[in-house]
Amino acid sequence: MIAKTVEEFGSIDILVNNAGMIRRAPTAEYQQNDWDEVIAVNLTAVFRLSQLAGQNMLKREAKGKIVNIASILSFQAASQFRRMPPQGRSGAAYQSSGQRVGGEGHQRQRDCACYMATDNTTALRQDPQRSRQIMERIPAGRWGESADLAGAAVFLCSSASDYVHGLSWPSTAGG
Repeated sequence: MIAKTVEEFGSIDILVNNAGMIRRAPTAEYQQNDWDEVIAVNLTAVFRLSQLAGQNMLKREAKGKIVNIASILSFQAASQFRRMPPQGRSGAAYQSSGQRVGGEGHQRQRDCACYMATDNTTALRQDPQRSRQIMERIPAGRWGESADLAGAAVFLCSSASDYVHGLSWPSTAGG
């Protein structure tokens, strides 16, 4: 994907990693293939895409931005391990990864998205008790929509964020 982008456009200046998946099951019953798929999407793909885009930016000695949209599970790794083992572990590893891609002008930023209305959260949103508990922790009092991330992503990809090396919204991380 990175090579095709460079071939088609001549360079890659911005990468936004926003893919993620969940497979819920008790830890004792968790299937190896589910673990492998979640780790591949949530962690390995982010690393490889960031690495390849970063290499291209460094080779060209050009400024570049890599924005990783992280799950709220990044802050809740321990508590989520019971029913979503790889999400909690990949999120914790993802959260602890370094911010720098390379030299001056190369940035890697993390934008933690809080609780978002996606296919991954359908079960939570449909559970009245769990959804209420979650919304009580969200300052806006509602689940986030993808449009709610647009402004943050545009800011992080623009020159307005040249001195910003990470962004997170931990106020909802309370459990």
